[in-house]
This record gives sequence, C-alpha cells and structure tokens, in this order.
Amino acid sequence: MTSSLPLPSSHDDPLAIARSLDPETLSQTIALRDWLVTAAARLEDPNGVLSGTAERLRAMGIPIDRAALAIEALHSEYAGIGRFWTPDADTVVRYLPHGTRREEDYESSPFAHVNRTGEWLALELATTPDDMFPVLRELKDAGYRHYLTIPMPFSKGAKNAISFATRDPEGFDDRALLVLRLVIPSFTLVIELRATNNRLDDVLRIYVGDEPHKAILSGAIQRGQVTRIRSAILFADMRDYTRISSTLSPESAVELLNNYFDCLVPPIEDEGGEVLKYLGDGLLAIVRDRGDDTGGAPQAALSAATKAIRRVQAANNEGRFPVPINIGIALHHGDAAYGNVGSGRRLDFTVIGRDVNLASRIAELNKTLGEPLLMSKAFVEHLWGNPVPLGFHAIDGFEEKIEVFRP
Repeated sequence: MTSSLPLPSSHDDPLAIARSLDPETLSQTIALRDWLVTAAARLEDPNGVLSGTAERLRAMGIPIDRAALAIEALHSEYAGIGRFWTPDADTVVRYLPHGTRREEDYESSPFAHVNRTGEWLALELATTPDDMFPVLRELKDAGYRHYLTIPMPFSKGAKNAISFATRDPEGFDDRALLVLRLVIPSFTLVIELRATNNRLDDVLRIYVGDEPHKAILSGAIQRGQVTRIRSAILFADMRDYTRISSTLSPESAVELLNNYFDCLVPPIEDEGGEVLKYLGDGLLAIVRDRGDDTGGAPQAALSAATKAIRRVQAANNEGRFPVPINIGIALHHGDAAYGNVGSGRRLDFTVIGRDVNLASRIAELNKTLGEPLLMSKAFVEHLWGNPVPLGFHAIDGFEEKIEVFRP
C-alpha cells in the first residue's frame, strides 16, 4: 500500500517548507540547490548530477541507499537513458531501447504511474503487494524497506522520473520529504538543461555528421561560410536503385536502404572515417589527413571500401536484400569543403567543391567500366602498392579526361 507519510504536492509553498526546517537543514538544502544550478550544471561526467545529489543528501542524514533516474531521449538508437546509483558502486547506465517491449515495461512501472498522476508515490515495501509493480520484488529481495518515486516533467512535455530507496526501517521521514520538495525542482531544471543540450547535440550529429555538428554548434551558421578539409573522399551509390525500388513499397524501400547502409557505414567508421551526407541511395564520406601523413587516410579509405563491398556481397549471398544489389565506390583525394547554402532562415550545411564533384563523377564510371571500385590518380599517388590503370575517361563537368585505377 502507499505510505501514510504526508507527501508534497504541486501546491506546496516553498517558503512555508523552508520555514518548517531547522536552520542547519535549511542551510544545507540551500547549499545543495546552489551546487545544482552552478557546479552540477557544468559537470563533464553525465552521471555526476545524480551521484553528487544523492551523496549530498546522504551527508544531510537522508538515508538514500539507491537512486534511479529515467530520462526520455531523442536518439535514433534508444528511447531513453536510465541511471542507477548506489553508495558503494559506480553509477550504472542503461540505454532503453525503442519498441513495444520498452513501452510495456514502462507502462507497468512506478515511473509511468507518477507521470500519469503527477503525484509523488511512497511505498512501505513490507506492506505493498509484489504485483503492484514488477520492480518491487527486486527491491524487497535487495533488502530495501521504503521506496519513493517522483515525477520530473520537463517544460516541453517530456515525462521523466527519479526514485529513491532505503534500507532504513524508518524510511523517508517528514524532514527528508521536505528537503526533497525543495531540492527536486532545481534537480529537474539542471537535468532538463543537460538533456536539452544532449538532444541538440545528438540530433545534429545524427543528421549532419560529427564534424559538421561541431562546426554548427561553434557558430558556423552564416550563409556562405566555407571550411576546407584535406582528406580521402569516398563516394558510394547503389546500381539500378530506381528500377529496384519501383517494385517496392515505401517501407520496403527504406528497409532496403537501411540494410544497404549497414554494409557501408560500419567499415567507414571502423577506419576512422565519417559519413558527411546520405544522398538517396548513395553516401559521401571522408577520412581526414592527419598532419603530414597523407598516405594513412587513402589507405584507410581503400580498406573501408573493400570491406563494404565484401559486406554487400555477403548480404547478397544471405538473401538480405529483395534482389541482389551491386554498388559502385569512387575514391579520390583532395578538399572536402563544408558550406552553408540556402536562403532566408532555411540553410543546408552541405559538402561542396571540385574534388567532391569529381568523386561523384568517377562513381558514375563504375557502371560503365563494370568495376565496383575506382580510384583517381590523386588518390593512388598516396597509396602503397601497384593499382591497375584503366586509362583516361571523359566525365561530365570536367574538360580534361580523368585517369582512373582499380586495386
């Protein structure tokens, strides 16, 4: 059953709560709130806000033996982040997956309950049925006596919550609840600020790539700004995608592209490269030069390309595509230039320049020459080994013919 302890409500007067605390407790509470909105807001360790708050509350005599925080996330790979703190171990982080299983687990949890009601929930575990929430049996087995769950709604509607558990037979008394009533709003504010920054960071990284997102956040948002990066440039696309996708539903076409990119992207990232742009059925990636070492980047790009081709071949053999697919990859070495283009309040942080255009045009030769992988002369000049020359070829947009090679 729920505890008979007087729980805080949204109508509580913070000044009245403050006046009901003894001077020492009030001073410690104000110090904790000050720490939250100053030092904690700037902590590099993402676990530090939860652990630091719990440790400071324990130092005030509030018997917290376990704290759990669940925050919604805006990320392509997970729906939320859970953090679990105990005084004798490092904070454990769990990434909560997307999908119906996660939704079912959440809906049966105390966190969902407090978010639905908007009220705090305090449970005396010895008198609470195990089937009230699935987590209760685990808490009882671990020796916890009292359990407190608090909703943490964010200003934009995200629903989050924190819970505290104690092995102290006295549980969370009136003093503890009053202190938490004053602390939780500041704690929620700091967590929301950090979560908002993380969301912005994650979304930009997901949609524009690692380095462009850093440039955008550093202020490179004026139209016409250009940044040049000397690098190995990789351009890849799928052969006959239009014909293949014309027989597929939109959902099946998306699944095809995702399975296809699963073959290409991991080898690029494993070799230290970064995908700058998805272009329908193609992608543009780079491996940056590192100082004067101009051979390492091309060698890494070539390794990534050959691994990607092998992965596509393996996926074909395993029947992971609706029909067998072929790809063409072009490798070049030069400048990848980031530029802000667009008009008014809508800009695109895109990749431009002669070398990028050349890589994309060489990719068009893959089908003509029947080769899955082609390299420019500027690229092979930095390689070790003896690539095979395939002659000079005219390509759209370039007056001079371009010499290309295969491994």
